[in-house]
Amino acid sequence: MCDEIDLRNFEQRGLDRRRFASLTAITGIGATLAACATSTDAAGGDSAAGSLSSSDVSIPTADGTMDAFFVHPASGKSPAVIIWPDIAGLRPSFRMMAERLAASGYAVLVANPYYRHAKAPQFDDFADFQAKGGFQAVGPWREAADAQAIMRDTKSLVAWLDQQGAVDAKRGVGTQGYCMGGPFTVWSAAGVPDRVKAACSFHGGGLVGDGDTAPINLFDDAKTTHFLIAIAQNDDAKAPTDKDKLREAATAAGVEAEIEVYAGDHGWTVYDSPVYNEPAAERAWTRLLATYQKAL
Repeated sequence: MCDEIDLRNFEQRGLDRRRFASLTAITGIGATLAACATSTDAAGGDSAAGSLSSSDVSIPTADGTMDAFFVHPASGKSPAVIIWPDIAGLRPSFRMMAERLAASGYAVLVANPYYRHAKAPQFDDFADFQAKGGFQAVGPWREAADAQAIMRDTKSLVAWLDQQGAVDAKRGVGTQGYCMGGPFTVWSAAGVPDRVKAACSFHGGGLVGDGDTAPINLFDDAKTTHFLIAIAQNDDAKAPTDKDKLREAATAAGVEAEIEVYAGDHGWTVYDSPVYNEPAAERAWTRLLATYQKAL
């Protein structure tokens, strides 16, 4: 998981908004979304242009009301996907990611994992997270988002999605998570195993442990879920046996799991991360789409 050591390394590399803007232009992300995506008005209502429709939404949960971002093809019904952001929360980079996924034919909900304490965005981007002492700010917020809380949240999110006209409730739900959101995907699958059929973790932290709710110990509770676990190369260097333990646990549980170490450091898949690695991120994105195509 992204930690204080990673943050110090990030600070040495540096990241500002100008680099983020140039990055989206270089990768073509901005141009692609401008052609097919929508913008959301200040009031949070639906707006549509081209092929997508998006809105800021509020979803009742067992613990309160979660604010989230919802984007989907403007017509028809699509399988649903829940995105769990990294430590810096729901922000523009994850909206962009959701729009890109929606353009591939999915109804995508980006959750605010910190809704119990603050509405999104808590930070504009990762540079803002660094500047505001993000680790200290989100400490208590992260503690509240434990396994049981995420399982409760997932039940509420899936129930809400199944009521949306843009969602094909006859098909499985996918979930993808980044950094601290990685284990959230396994908790989501274990919490709602009859609906969550794909769980994709990218540079997820805390997947291996001895506790009952450690993700590695929950594969048995999600036997019908397809897992994609993409591990950062520097995370693998810190814990080189984790990948083997995860593979062994998946095999023992009889679940389908693609577990691989990627040529990118922790955070390599997120657009505003100081270590964003486009070739490795695009490869991970290809495997994400392949997983969803097979499982949902």
